[in-house]
Amino acid sequence: MSEVVRALAKNSQISPQKARLMADAIRGLSVDRALAVLALSPKKSARLFEKVLKSAIANAEQNHGLDVDNLVVAEVRVDQGMVLKRYRPKGMGRMRKRFHRHSHLHVAVREQ
Repeated sequence: MSEVVRALAKNSQISPQKARLMADAIRGLSVDRALAVLALSPKKSARLFEKVLKSAIANAEQNHGLDVDNLVVAEVRVDQGMVLKRYRPKGMGRMRKRFHRHSHLHVAVREQ
């Protein structure tokens, strides 16, 4: 089996639930096709995954000498990062919690 090369972005300011939608869309695709899907998507998570995927491609090419044309997205994972807890005033003198969720984005590529 070929070598797996990883890249990750920690504490990206997007909720894991929203990021997992884009992770499912690119999992298992070739690198060229995955970049095309990400470029055409209007979602914020697409921009974040595009940066991480390009980093993984650069790692594979520069550090491990793999051929970029034969790379596929082997693994895409989204883990929950830190959660900032904030409060917002509501009616009748009450407060409500608001959560600003962050994600850790993991992308792994391998040669086909």
